[in-house]
Amino acid sequence: MESKHVKQIYNPFLPLDEYIPDGEPHVFGERVYLFGSHDKEGGDAYCMLDYVGYSALVTDLKDWKCEGTIYMAEQDPDYSAERKYMYAPDVVQGNDGRYYLYYCLTGGQDYISVAVCDTPAGKYQYYGKVRNKDGSRLSRFVPGDPGVINDNGVIRLYYGWSLALPEDRMPKVSEGEFKEQLIQAEMMMFKKSREEVENEPEGVMGANVVTLEDDMLTIASEPIRLIPGQFAAKGTSFEGHAFYEASSIRKIGNVYYFIYSSQYNHELCYATSRYPDRDFVYRGTIISGGDIGYHGRKPEDRLNLTGTNHGSIECINGKWYIFYHRNTHGTEFSRQACAEPIQILEDGTIPQVEVTSCGLNGGPLLARGEYPAAIACNITNGRMPHIQFDKRAEGIPCVTHSNEERYITGIQDKTLIGYKYFDFTGNVHLTLKVRGSGEGKIVISDGKKTLGEMKVCKAENWTEISASIEKYGTAPLLLTYYGKGTMEFLSFSFA
Repeated sequence: MESKHVKQIYNPFLPLDEYIPDGEPHVFGERVYLFGSHDKEGGDAYCMLDYVGYSALVTDLKDWKCEGTIYMAEQDPDYSAERKYMYAPDVVQGNDGRYYLYYCLTGGQDYISVAVCDTPAGKYQYYGKVRNKDGSRLSRFVPGDPGVINDNGVIRLYYGWSLALPEDRMPKVSEGEFKEQLIQAEMMMFKKSREEVENEPEGVMGANVVTLEDDMLTIASEPIRLIPGQFAAKGTSFEGHAFYEASSIRKIGNVYYFIYSSQYNHELCYATSRYPDRDFVYRGTIISGGDIGYHGRKPEDRLNLTGTNHGSIECINGKWYIFYHRNTHGTEFSRQACAEPIQILEDGTIPQVEVTSCGLNGGPLLARGEYPAAIACNITNGRMPHIQFDKRAEGIPCVTHSNEERYITGIQDKTLIGYKYFDFTGNVHLTLKVRGSGEGKIVISDGKKTLGEMKVCKAENWTEISASIEKYGTAPLLLTYYGKGTMEFLSFSFA
């Protein structure tokens, strides 16, 4: 989207019909590349499509180029009806100058595959499986969600997975019974024998690290537990924010930053250490999909439907960003790439940032021209759920699609739709395109005071409603519907 004479970009920063979750951003040469899973619009499972690549010049994050399909699931020799989707990948440049893509096929997260290419943009060719020195596949702990780094010539592979249970879903049983239930769950979910589970003093769940030989496949040493999962975190700095999934690693100066999705699933947290394989300490949350924790916001006041979150940080042209994803369609299966600028303070901490609509824009969006309603950074009815287990939420406002239109549906009484942030320059005429059975009004606010109101009437087709408002400076645009029935929202424009 470009306002007249001014190039802009908003979240999600890829086309609205594109769904790239689990994003790993990497700068290679003069471009930043985004590697991630590939969801289907309105899909019914995770990662249903082949990997596609996107890239942008490090000097222009407002113009992302689609590199096309960079790798197909059917290229993996283990591709089958049961193993047909590829989960969160990562890419690293090897010491030979080639680029190696690490990923997992669905089916139990029981091994990690590798593809290779001479260029980061693909197309990648199948290369092999991460393996032990005897040639057998690496299966210790839970091989899933690989994150890779070339650490001054040493290739380090980070991986792992864990169960995560809210306190209200913890089984009410004795400690011995709970331990047995945990063993049974690990055996079933991770395809482990009882012996494999019981022989791991720290359990099979958690984040791990291993170094690789020059062939980029063979492990050079046994995997080391890095960060505990929820059921082994008690008494550590990770208690309350234990590892769940989404291993990602960065080195900043002499400090290693491990970014991961915590037991709460909606947040990306980070831990730091002076060493790549030990002594990591929990430092905080970088972003939450529902802004939970931001300025003390509580889970029950989340500003969006929340589900999985997965991403990482990257320094691009001297500035740091966090890449993450948002959930659409009321499910966990259609996730879109978003990004926000972050700060790394002198003490190494990263203050939590909020989700916004302007993301990579370098500042607020201009309060002129037309915008899709689907770029809302906050969509809430005041009781938005978390769908880690339920997979699909019914009866809530959310971004959806039909035919070639993307819009917000399920808008009911007291639904708030927020856009952060716009640069207002005075009097402006705001027009919305809406439809549905709704009858009532939309109140326009900047979060501090009411700026205006619009009347909403029943409409079968997209209908324009408008109001004149006056606002100066940078502020959010908050739209709250009050009334009967339900409404859908396609776009809005300033004139």
